[in-house]
Amino acid sequence: MPGKSAPSLQPTITAHAPCRADLAGGTIDLWPLYLFHPGALTLNFAVEILTSCRVTPLKGQRIELCSIDTHCEETFTNLDELIASRSHRHVLAAYLVRFFAPERGLRVETDSQSPAGAGISGSSALMIATTAALARFTGRDLDPETMRVIAQNVEAQVIRVPTGCQDYYPALYGGVSAIHLAPDGIRRAAVPVAPEEIELRFVLAYTGAPRQSGINNWEVFKAHMNGDKHVFRNLEKIAAIARDMHQALLRHDWQDVARLLREEWKLRRTNAPGITTPLIDKLISVSRKNGGRAAKVCGAGGGGCVLMMVEEGAKEAVAQAVAQAGGHILPLRVARDGLRVETQA
Repeated sequence: MPGKSAPSLQPTITAHAPCRADLAGGTIDLWPLYLFHPGALTLNFAVEILTSCRVTPLKGQRIELCSIDTHCEETFTNLDELIASRSHRHVLAAYLVRFFAPERGLRVETDSQSPAGAGISGSSALMIATTAALARFTGRDLDPETMRVIAQNVEAQVIRVPTGCQDYYPALYGGVSAIHLAPDGIRRAAVPVAPEEIELRFVLAYTGAPRQSGINNWEVFKAHMNGDKHVFRNLEKIAAIARDMHQALLRHDWQDVARLLREEWKLRRTNAPGITTPLIDKLISVSRKNGGRAAKVCGAGGGGCVLMMVEEGAKEAVAQAVAQAGGHILPLRVARDGLRVETQA
């Protein structure tokens, strides 16, 4: 049973953060890969598929962790017991509570509209929402970049492989983003593209195949660091495609965006085994026959979501055909805003 809340002692904090769809330059955002590809950048846009975290004060030292979307819950008598535990049902919340080390009891409730393993950075968006909620609850005033660093590092602890940086910026800022990756730091810049232009031209389909982004990315990471020339050349070309696509977006040259999206996927699918699947290939083929111009898997691949760029006016036809072929169409609306944090007395 949940502990009794004590609203008179401290307010409840609620945070929301959106997921994302990536356009180009993924995997290169893993440190230190981008250091070997000068001018590297990643392009993505936030989608109105939200994650949320609510932190409620409890009497005493009791800690409750609840994931609404995965139907799991666990309770600890205090922070020491949480830290001493060798396993957790709600690992993400447990690791962040451990990091922020609250001095009093609390209940952390998380939720996500993203399907399991969708490849649209639901876990990273939830990391941002939970980081922001716990930071405010514990009285820490964090700027967005510090929030990103904490979320990224703690998520690496959770999944036990390197994490890229790109997923956290859409959650923080919303809109369309170019994340510039350089030796002197990471810089996010808004790409001035009207959200309606994106919404008109893209379809997002879930393949229903859960994936583990860390595994595919880890295989590519190891191959790159071990001197695999094929992977190095592919990522070098992917970095160049991302730079060219950035310029195409600035010019509003959608024909060039489509061409580059096709080139990016052609290269990415050969980086490691399992990045594509028979269903992904089938859905991309069906899309192409019904007005699709280009497509790529979201995230690291192996299942999850496929992002499809379509001819103007063909969105409905592509969505229907892909759904009939076994894809689950997700609503694609660009999130105009990023992280939102509210305090309720």
